[in-house]
Amino acid sequence: MDGHTHHPHGGGAGGGVWEVLLPAAAVALLAGGYLLLAHRARARRPALGWGRWRTVSFLAGCAVLAVALLPPVAPFAHEDFRGHMAQHMLIGMYAPLALVLGAPVTLLLRTLPTDRARRLTGLLHSRPVRLVAHPVPALVLSTGTLAVLYFTPLYNATMDRPLLHWLMHAHFLLSGCLFAWVIAGPDPAPSRPGVPARLVVLGVAVAAHATISQLMYGGFLIDVHAPILQVRGGAEIMYYGGDIAELLLAVALVASWRPVRHRRRAAVRPAAAS
Repeated sequence: MDGHTHHPHGGGAGGGVWEVLLPAAAVALLAGGYLLLAHRARARRPALGWGRWRTVSFLAGCAVLAVALLPPVAPFAHEDFRGHMAQHMLIGMYAPLALVLGAPVTLLLRTLPTDRARRLTGLLHSRPVRLVAHPVPALVLSTGTLAVLYFTPLYNATMDRPLLHWLMHAHFLLSGCLFAWVIAGPDPAPSRPGVPARLVVLGVAVAAHATISQLMYGGFLIDVHAPILQVRGGAEIMYYGGDIAELLLAVALVASWRPVRHRRRAAVRPAAAS
């Protein structure tokens, strides 16, 4: 920690315009693509349709992503570490949960031609995906890398290099989506363990977030070029914002829990009826 602050990179007005237009266009394409697929799913199988709340959830995730990447949050994130941490929470925890609850993989499988849907299913069950899609590697990629970011010079490097900065955003979003998917996503996951095991992993994530934020608040191991008050404010945002996001993730996980005996009863009822 020190007394230096970072200023928005990108230089002139042209760079500033593109820093607004490109994220806005990307989020608009993401939302528009989902709406198009949802329309196709309803048109292809009207009786089955597509869940309205899934669409609402995905669009809410796009809205959160837009808030994080556009003014006033984005400029504030360049100038103040507290803004960076708020942006990190939105991109890496809140937007991913809403996006994942929209079940985009299931939607894609419903709308793709049969041969392409089979290829996608095969990809989901491939060895690399099965390895990454386990809760423990997902935890390391989403939460474990925070220590690398804030306890090494990496964070300061991302503030000085636009490409690294956008790669950091991409990592936050993708690793956050991965973790939300394997913990509580409605889409099928190839190597997802039972709910109790996932709750344990989620508990480890809560403890890891708390530990990193407390070390940050106390100034231990932290390597961030920002005023002390900003770093402490950012640590508080990580601590409380992370708790709320992980509580929402736990609610989503428990809401999807179907105990074994209930699944067995559901399987027996049709047989008994026949």
